[in-house]
This record gives sequence, C-alpha cells and structure tokens, in this order.
Amino acid sequence: MTFSLKKILPHLLVVLGFIMLSLAYFNPVLKGKSIFQSDIMQFIGMSKQQTDFREVTGEETYWTNSAFGGMPTYQLGAKYPHNYIKKLDLALRFLPRPADYLFLYLLGFYLLLLVLGVDWKTSIIGAIAFGFSTYLIIILGVGHNSKAHAIAYMPLVLSGIILTFQKKYIFGFLWTVIAMGLELVANHFQMTYYLFLLVLILGIAYLVDAYKKKILFNYFKSLGVLIFAVGLSMALNASVILATQEYVKESSRGQNEVTINPDGSSKEITNGLDRDYITQYSYGILESLNLFVPRLTGGGNGEPMGRESHTYEAYRKLGASPSQAIEASKHAPLYWGDQPIVEAPAYVGAVVLFLFVIGLFLVKGRIKWWLVGGTVLSLLLSYGKNLEFLTNFFINYVPLYNKFRAVTSIQVILELCVPVMAVFGLVNLFKANRNENDKWQALKYAAGITGGMAIMLLLFKSSFDFAGVNDSFYRQNYGQDFVDAIKADRKSVFTLDTLRSLILVLFSASVIFAYLKEKLKQEWAIVIFGFLVLFDLVGVDRRYVNNDDFVSSKQVMYPFQMLEADKEIAKDTTHFRVFDLTSSGARASYFHNSLNGYHAAKLRRYEDVFDFYVVKNNMNVLNMLNTKYIIAQDEKGNTFSYLNDEANGNAWFVKKLQRLHTANEEILILDSLDTKSKAVYTFGNVSKNQNEEMTELKSFMVDSTASIQLLTHRPNYLKYRSNNKNEGFAVFSEIYYRYGWKAFIDGQESSHIRVNYTLRGMEIPKGTHIIEFKFDPEVVKTGSKITLMSSILFVLLLLGGILYKLKKDSNNLLVSKNR
Repeated sequence: MTFSLKKILPHLLVVLGFIMLSLAYFNPVLKGKSIFQSDIMQFIGMSKQQTDFREVTGEETYWTNSAFGGMPTYQLGAKYPHNYIKKLDLALRFLPRPADYLFLYLLGFYLLLLVLGVDWKTSIIGAIAFGFSTYLIIILGVGHNSKAHAIAYMPLVLSGIILTFQKKYIFGFLWTVIAMGLELVANHFQMTYYLFLLVLILGIAYLVDAYKKKILFNYFKSLGVLIFAVGLSMALNASVILATQEYVKESSRGQNEVTINPDGSSKEITNGLDRDYITQYSYGILESLNLFVPRLTGGGNGEPMGRESHTYEAYRKLGASPSQAIEASKHAPLYWGDQPIVEAPAYVGAVVLFLFVIGLFLVKGRIKWWLVGGTVLSLLLSYGKNLEFLTNFFINYVPLYNKFRAVTSIQVILELCVPVMAVFGLVNLFKANRNENDKWQALKYAAGITGGMAIMLLLFKSSFDFAGVNDSFYRQNYGQDFVDAIKADRKSVFTLDTLRSLILVLFSASVIFAYLKEKLKQEWAIVIFGFLVLFDLVGVDRRYVNNDDFVSSKQVMYPFQMLEADKEIAKDTTHFRVFDLTSSGARASYFHNSLNGYHAAKLRRYEDVFDFYVVKNNMNVLNMLNTKYIIAQDEKGNTFSYLNDEANGNAWFVKKLQRLHTANEEILILDSLDTKSKAVYTFGNVSKNQNEEMTELKSFMVDSTASIQLLTHRPNYLKYRSNNKNEGFAVFSEIYYRYGWKAFIDGQESSHIRVNYTLRGMEIPKGTHIIEFKFDPEVVKTGSKITLMSSILFVLLLLGGILYKLKKDSNNLLVSKNR
C-alpha cells in the first residue's frame, strides 16, 4: 500500500480546520489572554507549594503541607519518572488552553467516525456536534480540565476497540494501547469508569452479533488482544494508577470507620462515598428535555438577562440604580430544576437530536444497539435519587460505582452516543440502496416526535410552576414580587428556546425534504447541516463561555493577592498552620500551610476532624493541629490575622497514652482531650506486636527540661532534635498517612503510629536524639519501574508491527507484479 497524498490531503485540511475552529471559538488566546477557570484557580492554590518546590530544587515532592493540614500530591498534578505517554499527551495538546481540549474533542470524534466507515465530509458534522456539545464547553469554562481531558480521548479508545473487532488486530492493538494510555493520563477515573460501562455495552453488542454470525472465535480473539492492550496501557500509567489506588483507601472515597455524624446521628457505613453525597446532583426527569430545549428549566443559576427583563425591573423596584440592576441581572437565578447548582444546561442540540431520531428508524444492527444502550443507561443513571431503585442497585452491587459523586456526569456517554447515531442517521439517508419509503417514514417520525414535543411544551407550559429549589431564599430576602419576576423570566426563556428548537427542527426537516425530493444535492445538504449544527450549538455555548471569560494571563497564573493579614503571617518563618475563616477554598493554601483547601477527595480522617471540630472553630482541635494564626474579618469586613498563643507547636511529649477501642471513641474524645498532656489511639492503628506491648493506659515522666525542636522542614522532610531525661512518647502535629512516610531516630528507621485520630506519634528513648520523617513512597518507585519496562515493551511491539506491515505490503506488491 503506497502513500497517497490525494487520499491524505482532505484529512490534513480537516485537521487544520479543527485547529482554526478551536482558536476561533477561544480567540482571546491569540492575544495572549487566558480563560479564567474557577476550579483551576483553586487548583493553582492547592499546588503552589509543590510547584515552588519543583522550581527551587528541581525535584518532585509527593506531599504538600499547604492544604488540609497535609496530603499527598498524587491528585494535584504530581509528575512521575518515565511517564512517556504523558509527553505524547503534551505534544497533542499543543494549542493554548482551552483551545487544546476543544481540538482534541473534534479530532478524536472525527477519527472515530472514520473508523466506523463514515466519509470524511459527514464526519466533520459529527465532530462539530460532539465538540461543541454545551456540557463539554461548559466544563472548559469552569475549569474541569481533567474531566475534559478524559472525555476528549474517549472516542480514540472506542476507535481502537472497534478496529480490533474489525479484525485489524495489530493496528487495533497499537491504537488501543496509545488511546487508552492517553485516557489514563488524564487521571480522571470517574470519566474512564463511565467509558468502561459504555465499552461493556459495546462488547455485548459485538458478542451477540458474533454469535448470530457464528464467528465467536474471532470475537474472543479480539477480546484477548484488547485485554492485553488495556493491560499494557495501564502499565504505561502504572505510577499514576498505583498511587491513586493507594490514596483512595485513605481518602473520603474509602471505607469510613466512624458510624456517627457530627450531629450525633447514625451514619451509613460504606466502602465509598455516602449515598446522599453521590446523588446530591441528580438530573430531574423533566430536566432531561433541556437536552433538546436549552433553557427549558431556566438554563443556569446565573443567566444573563437585559434591561427588558422582569428581573431587571424587580431590582429597580428594590432600589437598585440602573447600573446596579443591569449588573445584577447578568446573573439572574433562572434555573428551576432539581439540582442545587447548575452552571448551564447539558444541551446536545435540537438539530442533532432530530438526526438522532432519524437514526433510530434507519440504523440497523449492532451499532444501533450499543449507541441506544449507552444513551439510555447514561440518561437513567443520571437521574440519581430521582430513579432510586436503579441508582441504589448500582451503588450497592456494581463495583466502584460508589466511589464517584455527581451522577449527572454520566451523561457524557449520552453526549458521545447521540452525535454518532445522528451522523449514521444522515449516512443512511444518503445511501442510494436504502428504501426510499423508509427514508420518508423516518423523516415523518423524526419531525413528528421532535417537532411535536416542542409544540406540546408550548401548549402545556402553563402546567409548569417554574418554581426553583432556592426560591424560598429569594422570597425571604427580596420578597414575593422578586420571585414572581424571576418566574416570569423563566417562562419567557422557556418559550423563546422552545420556539428556537422547533424552528431548527422544521428547518432541518426541510433540508431533508428537499434532498429526498432531489431539489438539493447531497454535498449541499452536508454543508447546510454542518452550519446548522454549528449555529445551533455555538449559539448556546456562547451564552455561557465567551470572550468575557478571558483575562490577562498574569491574573490566571497568580490568582490570589496577598492581604495585609497574609503579609503579617508571612513575617513568621517558623512552621505552623493557618485557618482561614474568610474563605472555604484554596486561597490560604496559596500562601500558607493551611487547614483549608479545595479538593473532592480529601484524606478521610482529616475530613472527619474538619467536619466535627475545625469548621466549628473548636480551639482544642485547632491547637492540636498547630494552628498558630486564624484569618478572620471584623465587623466592617476588614480582614485581619489572629495570633493563637495556645497552639501546641510542632511536637510535644505527653504524659499519658490511652488505647481506645473504636474510631467513634477516638473522634469524640478530641472535644475534651487535653492534647498537650495526653494522646489516644485505637487497636486497628498499630501492629499486633505493638498492641501486645502497649497497655490500655501508659504513663510517661515528662519534666520541664523535655523538649522537641523542629530543625528543618520541607514538604517531604522534617527533622527534629529531642531532649528528654526519660523515655517518652511524642506527638507530632503532622497528618498521619500510612503509606510513604518513614520515621528515623538517629538514622535508624523506627515505627510510628496514628494518634489523636489524625496525627503522628512515636516512642522516643531517653537522651538527645535526631528524629526525621521522610516521605519516600514505594508506590512511585514501583510504578516508575513498571512504566519504564512497559514503555520499552511497547516500542518494541510498535517497531515489530511496522516491520510486519512493511513486509506484508512488500510481499503483496511482489505477488501483484508476478500476476
């Protein structure tokens, strides 16, 4: 097979077009601006200490003290040795952010459709439909970059799997290894898990098809190739996977030993997240229709409305000036769905859904069933607590499902499947060998279903109450007239967007009608649908993510500015922690070793202590955590720092060590425990030998000369000098983490245990000693070795595949010449 520029040129032009389209949508990046993403601002705050450490030392720290009292950096952008698949990922993301992710959306989906046998022109429509799906653009606006990253590689993974089932074993294997390797690089295992559910459905569809065609041997051969490919891709990401797996056990996604809530009520014990936390964001049944009508349930919590809106007039009646009213109206609370907060609707497009319905009537075989199966399953699971029996089944019986929150996120599977089916609907319309009557029937049904739905919504809109879950707040603070004004605007956008969808459906139906009547050529129909889909989706996307979201790059790189309180604290060069009462995010983490932070998977035990005590400003626990400064606001709103002289310090000797029996006892006793003289621990925290050596209550002699002084402190290293005439037990105000932290006394490794529910403690011999804590995780070393060996293996397999292909092509050429 010879290289053909004529064949490759259209694809090169398409890729160039995707680059231009991505840069056009996010055009401020061409002026050096960056998009302001709220979640990335928090991420920068969380990762500032490790970034600074990397820049100063040239080394990587896998522990940070800047957030939640201390935690591993595995989920904060840690870099690992020999992570070559990450280098490939960075090469593919060569455009300025977030244009890079949009480009990957478009490119990956385009390649998937090519693998499925769609021509390049029609594949462009599918790529646009997927890439500009509103949810995928919204997550770029708010900074869910790792989620977008994982979603972008989903189509590539499916491409490799399908190629393998198409009996292209070598190419399919190599493609799957790379694509799945890139998917895992994104380090968003929730999205990868949802992809796995879709792959299961795809696999079942191919299995049934193989059984019917009596080619089960080929199916299982492909399955074996894919299992090997996925295994190798996991090995290429061994460091990330192993570190995450280790961390999950100790995080809020692991099993909790505490059986009570902070208010004393009983707590459901699971080996994952709480059921209420998992389903807090559950899609409403009616809300499903905003896939078709963008602002059916109001859109988002902060919809931009103008001077002609009822919300503007309501603000004016409340005494706001015209400028104040117009500014407030830019964030009108129009959303009235079931979820607590929504940034924007998960709109997939009226045109795309119209074509999807056509596909339901024209597309046959296994592709229809895995696409429909994926769509239906993701929609039903996104209902969460609104479809309790199915959600409970998955939480209770489907492995790992209870590790992830925000069940609405599973709609990314729907947002992938629907555009594929829509494209195949078009493909079947364009097939000359398809029955013309079937095409006309599909057009009638699609127009009737989608157009009829829009008409029904308009006719029966008076049956909706347009009441939101947060309306009571606005009623209490602004009065009933304000709520009535919001409802009026909700009705208005409901009507406008429903009419918009109806018009788009009618226009789409007209294009197909003209094509079937041979009044419009196929090429022009493709062009028109391309522009229709782009107009439809971009028109909605720009309401929520547009040029106004871009700021100077400096503002993004340095999102937090030092307050006077921070400057005062910065003068203190000792080692301590700060508790910021003015912010619940990562602002304090940017400047200090903080008790605050922003992350979805905190260390479980620290989260318990935070919820039970820190959030209630319990000084006994704050002292234990060496909280030397508290940032607060005075009555005038001015920020100031409060010096807490009662903080316990970095380490101290205690007089008593008491053994408790349950985690409940340990967490509850912290409220009254004299942490400066007594420490507690539980059975499960120490080894069997240690348990035998330690009695229920052990006493130690501590005189006025006993001391522990912190000599050196880095994120991953602490050095102390202890001085005690007697054998003693020391408590270190550092977060306990069983994996990676090693303790040494005078250079000899020594054991330490968890005390006071979340801190470190160890017995220290009498005399003067040097005590060191080093964070040197074995999981990183092991993962790096696996990554290196698997990378070498993959390169050898890749070269072998290329040589095999060249030899095969050469033999085919010789055979052809001999003929």
